Formats: sequence, C-alpha cells, structure tokens
Amino acid sequence: MTAVVTDETFKAEVLEATGVAVLVDFWAEWCGPCRMLAPVIEAIGQKYGQVLKVVKLDTDANQGTALDYNITGIPCCILFKDGAEIARFVGFKPEAVLVAEIQNFVPLG
Repeated sequence: MTAVVTDETFKAEVLEATGVAVLVDFWAEWCGPCRMLAPVIEAIGQKYGQVLKVVKLDTDANQGTALDYNITGIPCCILFKDGAEIARFVGFKPEAVLVAEIQNFVPLG
C-alpha cells in the first residue's frame, strides 16, 4: 500500500528523502479522477519502489501543504528530488503515460 503523508510528516518523508525521488499524489476522497488515479499510483509504487518513493497526501485533511505547493486542481502529482519539485502532473493519466513522463526526470529502469 502507498504510504500516506500529512502536513506534519511531509518535510521528513518527502523533502528530506535522500537517494530516491519522491512522487506525491495530492488527492481528496470526493474527487472522481483521484479515485481513478489511485490504482495507477499504487501500481507505480509497487513496480518502481526501489528507485521511486510514492506517497499520497489528502488535500482536505492537509491543507497547509496543499497551499504551500499551490495545488489548485486535483489529482496533482508532484515529483521531488533532493527536496525540490522537479515536475508536476495534473489530472488523470494512464499508468504508461505517467511512467513515461516520470522517466523524463527519473530513470525507472
């Protein structure tokens, strides 16, 4: 299961992660496209967990982090490396498309 981060754990789990890129799925329970994306995110986490840390953040319960990163539409996935945002993907994307976009920034093997 994909790890869950909160406003309180975001810094330690995402920004201070070392040696691995982190994909954060910003989502909300009421969001239909977010629910469609959930199994895609889960599959990416399972397949590429050795080289990519995948976590989810509920924007309703963690509005501080959502505001910090100017999340105006969900689902929104942000790719972080060494504590910095390196890419942002908004909206539902099939697994193959999202993996291809991630590979532009992080080699997944």
